[in-house]
Amino acid sequence: MSTLHRSTVDEATEQSPDVRAAPPLAPASAERGRGGGRGFSSALRGGGRVAGLDGLRTVAVVLVIVYHVEPDLVPGGSVGVDVFFTISGFVITRLLVGEYARTGGIGLWSFYRRRWVRLMPALLVMCAVTALLSVTFALPLFRGAWVAAALAAGSVVNLVRAGNDGAYSDLTAPLSHTWSLGVEEQFYLAWPLLLLVLLRHATARAVLACVAVLCVLPVLWRTVLWDPTAAHRIYNGPDTRADQLLIGALLALVLARLRPDDPRLASLRRWAGRLVWPALAVLGLIAWQIPITEVSGWNPVWYTVGFLVAALLTACVVAALALCPDSWPTRLLSLSTMVWIGRNLSYGMYLWHYPVIRLLHDLGVRGDALLQTGLAATFAAALASYALVERPLLRRDRPPRVRRLEPDVATGPRSPVL
Repeated sequence: MSTLHRSTVDEATEQSPDVRAAPPLAPASAERGRGGGRGFSSALRGGGRVAGLDGLRTVAVVLVIVYHVEPDLVPGGSVGVDVFFTISGFVITRLLVGEYARTGGIGLWSFYRRRWVRLMPALLVMCAVTALLSVTFALPLFRGAWVAAALAAGSVVNLVRAGNDGAYSDLTAPLSHTWSLGVEEQFYLAWPLLLLVLLRHATARAVLACVAVLCVLPVLWRTVLWDPTAAHRIYNGPDTRADQLLIGALLALVLARLRPDDPRLASLRRWAGRLVWPALAVLGLIAWQIPITEVSGWNPVWYTVGFLVAALLTACVVAALALCPDSWPTRLLSLSTMVWIGRNLSYGMYLWHYPVIRLLHDLGVRGDALLQTGLAATFAAALASYALVERPLLRRDRPPRVRRLEPDVATGPRSPVL
């Protein structure tokens, strides 16, 4: 099973890593006075939101929904999860290294609090509705769903699934799609701490080298673990999937490290533009032809190096979206409708699609009607979640803006007011 969700705590104010076009937040002399961004000078620069990433989220969530309803159409549709893991690592690390470059630290408590506010209320509402269905109606696919809801609320579904050698436990079945929420939440707990230690005690170049090494370690660990009976352990483990998030993190650090006039940035932009179409084509081929989560797809190639390959392909796409705003892939993925859905509804669509589809199935909806009705009902549920739960909390949690008044010619300059 697959999962997918929005990948950043501050997505409403996400900044673009387009270091080519973004103006500096401070003059070069001031930048040097603050340590030049502590080795990550481009993290001090900010541009617009990377709209293409939101469009990519939309494609990924639709791919996963289609896979869950009609797996024969896209037997490798779970690759959408791999794509989202890499996007998550990229966006979260970009925010963290930007904060460190500006302030010399990372507000861990603030980070964890915002992550909880951003992700957990919507998840808890979905879990509560699912649990209510399980105890109120005699629906076959929702039997025992209150246990699954408790596990999902605790972000441990992936750990329970990782312990299953054969068929997955019925305990997680009603909400088994939340397994990757657990993987990401566990990553978010550990990564800011580790990144802060690296940033404080190593040079910027050493930080990049350490993260690159960390990207390789899960591949070696999967090779050690590999056995057909260990497929669930490898697929669901936060340690065995960490490289996909870390590849995104490494890309964010590289973009934060390279100055706009660095010839290596120009080379990276050129190669990203060249590789984006082949990367998208290979990811599409994987979704179309490779049954990753089926027993027939439990092979040592995919379950050792395959996850890393998917992350590298995604990193090529993310780099192109960030650095090549005029490329055709960026333009296509930046269409306003796709961007709006990816920005505001992709998390809710993922949260609700699985219980909605199971409910429709229990009510007798089958065949092509299940996919069409499921997509429409999922969209409606996600829209309700966004309007009633996610958006109000996001607005309440947003810090007040400081408004600066223009100097009055008659009375002289005034102090900033809140």
